[in-house]
Amino acid sequence: MATTLPDNASLEQDLVVAQAAVTKQGDTVRSLKASLKEKKADKAQVEAAIEQLKNLKASLDLKQKEFQSASGKTSSTNREAFRDAVKTVLERRLFYIPSFEIYGSVAGFYDYGPPGCALKQNFTQFWRQHFVLEESMLEVECPAVTPEVVLKASGHVDRFTDLMVTDVVTGDCHRADHLLEAALQALLDGKPKPLDTQERQAVHHLLATVEELNVKQLGDALEQYGVKAPETNNDISRPFPFNLMFKTSIGPRGDQVGYLRPETAQGIFVNFRHLLYSNGGKLPFAAAQIGQSFRNEISPRAGLLRVREFTQAEIEHFCNPDAKDHPKFQSIAREQPLLFSRALQMSEEKQPQAMQLGDAVSQSIIANQTLAYFIGRTYLFLLRVGINPKRLRFRQHLANEMAHYAEDCWDAEVECSYGWVECVGLADRSAYDLRAHATKSKTDMSAYEPFPDGSRMVDVLVAAVDKREEKKKLTGRNFVPSVIEPSFGVGRIIYCMFEHCYATRKGDEKRSLFHFKPIVAPVKATVFPLFAQPTFIDQAQAVAALLTAAGLSTIVDSTGASIGKRYARTDEIGVPFAVTVDHQTLEDSTVTVRDRDSTTQVRVPIAEVQALLTELVKGRTWESMQQQYPTHASAADDN
Repeated sequence: MATTLPDNASLEQDLVVAQAAVTKQGDTVRSLKASLKEKKADKAQVEAAIEQLKNLKASLDLKQKEFQSASGKTSSTNREAFRDAVKTVLERRLFYIPSFEIYGSVAGFYDYGPPGCALKQNFTQFWRQHFVLEESMLEVECPAVTPEVVLKASGHVDRFTDLMVTDVVTGDCHRADHLLEAALQALLDGKPKPLDTQERQAVHHLLATVEELNVKQLGDALEQYGVKAPETNNDISRPFPFNLMFKTSIGPRGDQVGYLRPETAQGIFVNFRHLLYSNGGKLPFAAAQIGQSFRNEISPRAGLLRVREFTQAEIEHFCNPDAKDHPKFQSIAREQPLLFSRALQMSEEKQPQAMQLGDAVSQSIIANQTLAYFIGRTYLFLLRVGINPKRLRFRQHLANEMAHYAEDCWDAEVECSYGWVECVGLADRSAYDLRAHATKSKTDMSAYEPFPDGSRMVDVLVAAVDKREEKKKLTGRNFVPSVIEPSFGVGRIIYCMFEHCYATRKGDEKRSLFHFKPIVAPVKATVFPLFAQPTFIDQAQAVAALLTAAGLSTIVDSTGASIGKRYARTDEIGVPFAVTVDHQTLEDSTVTVRDRDSTTQVRVPIAEVQALLTELVKGRTWESMQQQYPTHASAADDN
């Protein structure tokens, strides 16, 4: 009897199921590690979960190879192959490339080329529209070079560290915990030889607790397992703390220490008094800053996701610690993002659930309205720039991840080929930051609030020596505000957006394109003369000038290539619309407008093209345009 082989669709579905199992088991390992710290789980449970995760990853790898062998192509579930395909297009079309390439490049630095630079500018400008303008925020721009005393107060000088080891021969640097984890994983994989049961249990236990090891314990473990430098197999040093800030000196004498800022937030905190005054002394208010931050990563990897210089967009919302309701909360209360609360992370299913933000606050899943409001606004922003809502979740920090001063923290995590990546941090940081700077600088960082019901008689200490108190009438009180902080990693979001928007034309995997939302697309429209003849080219240039005058970026492609090839070239950099000047244009002053995603076209009077494309960029649907203008047959080679 003949054996029936599974078809490609079934194999790919098996891949999807296997990937989901790996993701779920990864969440299980994380929650068990949190339970272990709280003494709610034992080491054996963690070790068993890690072993199961390893087996699921091995199964996934086999299924990926089986699908590729049967179909001759790469599944979108094969994350590494998909990532390579996206990266190839991004670098070939100069969205971004390694910096200083002619000198061999330096890890952790990237240059944005023309389309990448334009897209990033559109992204940050829309962020400014969505948050700064619509929320009436106070925007600031502060220096990247920061005096040491500021970062001493914030805790960065003493605590912003990773543990590092060096190759004793070459001096190359490596993250100590990463080396240990890789070595332990290799042992579990049977390299260089299989472990007995007792050895395997010991390795499982250590792998489960790497994050908890102090510098001595980590060094002892590296020595115990004979960990060497990965490229050279040389001996390594004992681990030591490495501060991730770039240190510099300020002034010609070089006696004032400074650092390149590791975040933009501190510039807002130190200006709190001025911002409060600018806002008329009233709370709540929010301040925002978009700018470069710097972290001297020991071994940067994962492309744009972990770099040494990056763009942040941060908001610091100052409010009364006892009044964290938000006046605009009802505008987002019915939004239903995927929430991955602590309870869900610790549950058996370990799956996020769509939930109305109003319900999340009323059930005390999210600590307060203001934090939930910014989760909602962040959710809407990420959808507008092209993040797939099915691959976006808001994960609440587990108890062991929370800073001691934080009230509640959530991360907007986006799934890409690297797994779930933290792209936005949203935290209720209480009054920690302002108190720290007030103590260090001996500067009052309080706000004043009048009592809503007028003056009150209160006990006031009038003599510290004999502790005498007397009744005094006060009309208000001073307090240090709480801070709720949404912090956006611009490069991380943009990279995830690249992956979510990447596709190939149906039936032709060699024709790649990006489905960028028009609001962030690097170029809004291309203008094509159908023929490379002066009459057509002149008319195309006139149409392009009309669009440019309205602030719509355009490209005129008057090469002799076929119209289909020109469409393909601009599809590959994500241009959403194409305007073509043809014979009929010369007769009745109309042009065709093509939609990138559907490849359908409509014919529009030149006099209306500017307004039409402006509406499309702002969010009007292509389907509504098709109802307004006559359809034009697509080019024969545009399919």
